[in-house]
Amino acid sequence: MAEPQSIHATTVVGIRHQGKIALGADGQATMGNTVAKSNVRKVRRLADGKVLAGFAGSTADAFSLLEKFEEKLSAYGGNLKRAAIELAKEWRSDRYLRRLEAMMIVADAQDLLIISGTGDVLEPDEGVAAIGSGGDYARSAALALVKHAPHLSAEQMVAESLHIAADLCIYTNHQIVVEHF
Repeated sequence: MAEPQSIHATTVVGIRHQGKIALGADGQATMGNTVAKSNVRKVRRLADGKVLAGFAGSTADAFSLLEKFEEKLSAYGGNLKRAAIELAKEWRSDRYLRRLEAMMIVADAQDLLIISGTGDVLEPDEGVAAIGSGGDYARSAALALVKHAPHLSAEQMVAESLHIAADLCIYTNHQIVVEHF
């Protein structure tokens, strides 16, 4: 009997550009090598719309982490960096959370961070963060757009980066959702 497969895979990219932040994701969820759903919403507004969060990985695991992150935001008065650090510490040390297979990009008006289950909270130097199966493609495209098309908005750059990733990554589709400040 085959092992049950979890639903996962996606591409999430965030860009901080000219004082604005945008975070977007594609809508594809896969189960093994099959598209399970094509319009999953993987970017959410939290903390009364003041925080953006995008997730990649196993969908159920990502939702568990999103819930935990919301709890940390509430406990630390909406302080994004503190909530991210506390989530990463708990994620790494908690026996249940340690098994979760997901990553997150979170952002507020000032900060853009990647949170991983290995205890990492990374603030990208270039103002570009990307995770998921098409993350490397989206990050490369975003860095090129920031450098060579600075007239575009952060929102436009995120959307275009995701479309480029969708053209290359079989686990990424063109059902793009972008949120921005």
